Amino acid sequence: MNTSVRFAADVGGTFTDVVLERARGDYASTKVLTTHDAPERAILEGVEQLAAAEGIDLSSQSSIVTQFVHGTTLATNALIERSGAQTALVTTEGFRDVIETRTESRFEQYDLDIVLPTPLIERKDRYTVAERRSASGNVLLDFDEAGAAALVEHFASSDYESVAVGFLHSYVDGTNERRFRDLLLDRLPDISVSISCEVSPQMREFERFNTVCANAYVQPLMASYLVRLRDELLQRGVSCPLYLVHSGGGLMSVESAAAFPVRLVESGPAGGAIFAADLAARYARDRVLSFDMGGTTAKISLIDDFRPATAKTFEVDRTARFKKGSGMPISIPVIDMIEIGAGGGSIASVDVLDQIRIGPKSAGSEPGPAAYSLGGQDATVTDANLQLGRLHPDTFGATSIDLSARFASEALIRSVGERLGLDANISAVGVAEVVDENMANAARAHAVENGKDMGGYTMIAFGGGAPLHAARLMDKLGLDELIVPPGAGVGSAIGFLVAPFSYEAVRSFYTSTVDFDVEGSNQVLASLTDEAMSFVQPALSEDAEATLTVERQVSMRYAGQGWEIPVALDADSSFDEFAAELLSAKFTKAYEEFFGRAIDDLAIETVSWSVRVSSIVLAGERVELSIASSSAVAPGAYRDAYDAASGERVETAVVNRNELSPGNRLHGPAIIAEEQTTTVLASHHVCTVQADGTLLITRARSTQ
Repeated sequence: MNTSVRFAADVGGTFTDVVLERARGDYASTKVLTTHDAPERAILEGVEQLAAAEGIDLSSQSSIVTQFVHGTTLATNALIERSGAQTALVTTEGFRDVIETRTESRFEQYDLDIVLPTPLIERKDRYTVAERRSASGNVLLDFDEAGAAALVEHFASSDYESVAVGFLHSYVDGTNERRFRDLLLDRLPDISVSISCEVSPQMREFERFNTVCANAYVQPLMASYLVRLRDELLQRGVSCPLYLVHSGGGLMSVESAAAFPVRLVESGPAGGAIFAADLAARYARDRVLSFDMGGTTAKISLIDDFRPATAKTFEVDRTARFKKGSGMPISIPVIDMIEIGAGGGSIASVDVLDQIRIGPKSAGSEPGPAAYSLGGQDATVTDANLQLGRLHPDTFGATSIDLSARFASEALIRSVGERLGLDANISAVGVAEVVDENMANAARAHAVENGKDMGGYTMIAFGGGAPLHAARLMDKLGLDELIVPPGAGVGSAIGFLVAPFSYEAVRSFYTSTVDFDVEGSNQVLASLTDEAMSFVQPALSEDAEATLTVERQVSMRYAGQGWEIPVALDADSSFDEFAAELLSAKFTKAYEEFFGRAIDDLAIETVSWSVRVSSIVLAGERVELSIASSSAVAPGAYRDAYDAASGERVETAVVNRNELSPGNRLHGPAIIAEEQTTTVLASHHVCTVQADGTLLITRARSTQ
């Protein structure tokens, strides 16, 4: 029977998750191994599987697919693997090496042999044009038309597919960047061009140049991929709008995504944070730690007052784990999270100090963990979980994969056991404990960087791997509650379907409370509002504008400080002669909240302004969580599995999540199997099933 449905697809490093939302609001889902050479193939396979299972004829005129939402790691992977387009950078004469000299800061202060990250664009591919503006936008050196024309001719005889343009202080006035783009496109209309005054019009040239380079580097790849996906969907009868989830946690059109693909760098993880935020509101938990573990990475973010923390910059591909400054800075609005190479496919090894290391390399989907029987030889986290009895071939979520316990055991001995003199079981324990401690350390580091104490936080775990490790992580972090929601295995994809249409426009504009530029500030806010509206409104129906929300923010600092803090502004007011006094009061209050006390008698500066326009998404039905139980669960089976609490293999209850009912209580050690993930309880854990099927997990003593 045909009906109105929506699709969401999340392409990860190992699995591609596809979710179908039925008209009544519930979901069907599937997991397919990611096809890295052509990611759209896995998406289409998942769509066809779900359509067949639901009896939907996609080619029929009566079939109504109203929306298709997509998130992908393709841009991120291209940056990490350096597999993007042949790209050139054009910048102001004298600033050719900005992306290599960086800011002269050191992520390891006392390491005399420190190796800084390699710039995305090699020096031989970086070019300059004579031109110069001051920080206030005044022309110091006219744009060299002849030199620019000669450079364009050089590009005409080269193999460059894409060009990034970043001139000094172009965030104030981008005239010269636009002029060079015009010259280039007049001569080479098919080349991709990204200019920093549109991609990231913010001060600090190192971050801005890196961002425009990243955008140019992935633009041809992403544009080609998105066109292929759209055309393939059309061939199958899916003619509805295709939207992409951007790093800030909202939806954008295919055209916008193709123009600004750098905004997709944290696309998939952003969907997970939105999923967790939606659940936080439903469960009335205003302090939540979102834990998303897939096949390749683990992502951790903090959600306070039902909203994920956000940032204006983040780093891709940190070379030193958890160390700020060791990656490639990208200055775009993004949901703030920490991401590490700790997934089911993360490869285990032993270093020169005979210590077990996990990741960052992953077996991915090709060849995958050794247990997948697809040719993988290295031991992975999935192999360890299979060896420990937490996974089983009969209950593994991916129905297309037959797990091999023999291959997993052999890989663990080969990768870990032979080097350390351990059997497969102890090797698996070591792998599991190291990956759990890595994720706990990442969560601690992320909380400290954000000035948070994790006491009182509730963990929400989702992704194919998170429920396997979440209870152990809850113990290590000292948390009291763990929530594993329905659909946890494909949580990020479900998050795509509750994401709003949104766009955040950001621009640097400097002024001071000593001599506040009222007119300039009002113009910047109006311009940013128009820019954000232009991205959001085309995706909405004609009567939806009334449901939009506008959030405005300014980044401020005391004169002499190097960095700023965000200050929220009223959504619809404009500045007048009292603006300096108003902003001073707002900044002082925000500064006291951040640092405990304000500083007297110092001028206050505004640096960057932002406007976020979002559609309103209706909150889901509220669910009251309770540890009250109506009945204990009688497990249908048992198997030998490792219990982290006792450190021994013990008889462990195995239940099917589909057979649990609200009010059921299950004491560990236990394994709760479902179609796309598995939840593991140690002997001191208790799980209570909630009214909506959510698993609420606590420690036994906290239920007394």
